[in-house]
Amino acid sequence: MNVFLCESIHPAALELLKSRAEVVSDWAELGRVHAIINRNLKLPRSVLEQAPELKVIAVHGTGSDGIDMEYCAQHGITVLYVPYENADSVAELIVALSLTLLRKLHLADRLVTSGAPIANAPPQLFGRELAGKTLGLVGAGDIALRAARIMQAGFRVNVIGYSPSLTPERAEELGIACCATLDDVLRQADIVNLGVHLLPTTANLISDREFSLMKPNAILINTSRGGVLDEAALYRAITNGTIAGAACDVFVSEPPRKGENPLVGLDNVICTPHLGANTDEALRRVGVTMVEEIFTVLDGGEARYTYHI
Repeated sequence: MNVFLCESIHPAALELLKSRAEVVSDWAELGRVHAIINRNLKLPRSVLEQAPELKVIAVHGTGSDGIDMEYCAQHGITVLYVPYENADSVAELIVALSLTLLRKLHLADRLVTSGAPIANAPPQLFGRELAGKTLGLVGAGDIALRAARIMQAGFRVNVIGYSPSLTPERAEELGIACCATLDDVLRQADIVNLGVHLLPTTANLISDREFSLMKPNAILINTSRGGVLDEAALYRAITNGTIAGAACDVFVSEPPRKGENPLVGLDNVICTPHLGANTDEALRRVGVTMVEEIFTVLDGGEARYTYHI
């Protein structure tokens, strides 16, 4: 079997892949590949048409955006994904970004490394505690709920959430409060976490109107997909003082670059290059599971998790 791979995966996953497959990394050789491993690739019809032997696209994690799903359905191409295996890493990043923003740790590091004279505990670095704040979940998937449990158990954070699939009964089981609308979450939360898939219905889900509903001292965390957030509206909300700050691990154009994305470099914005699942543990779990699933499909079996249209 020939598997196309032009992005990095965990060494253990690569070793497993090479035990049974030839690894192809040249785009010009797509015509002979049976599987494609996709971390951050764009796979439109024009690319997929170059791979007539293609049987499976394996998403390294989750998310089908960028893949022509209609073409895959028409040509019997399995699009598999690997949920849950990176959830702890992304959840921990959500907590870390929240603490960093509230305590202004990124600004403290910038001040110290700048070499400028500063006093201990200067006024410009006055922060706020995470303890007792209200976390608002926009989307109540596995990652968001893991972050919520960490904050509840470790910081006595109150958790509210909205999702079309979240019922009051399910919310009670989870130990969170169910909001009837997205607007209710935005009005009440001190920390708003975006945890939704990028779909036509969620594109620019948070824009000017939504920011206007948030508290002036609220912060926003986005580790889901860049397109669910209107970045121009976020820039306006930050620079106008509509909200207090934001941390984004995902962007419409990645990685974010200073001079190209006006959010980069703002004092109350943290920009990271899509590293939510970039831990040794998560990459090993996701990579090995993904390769095993590729083998299963190419051997004639069925993957556990697949996307459909």
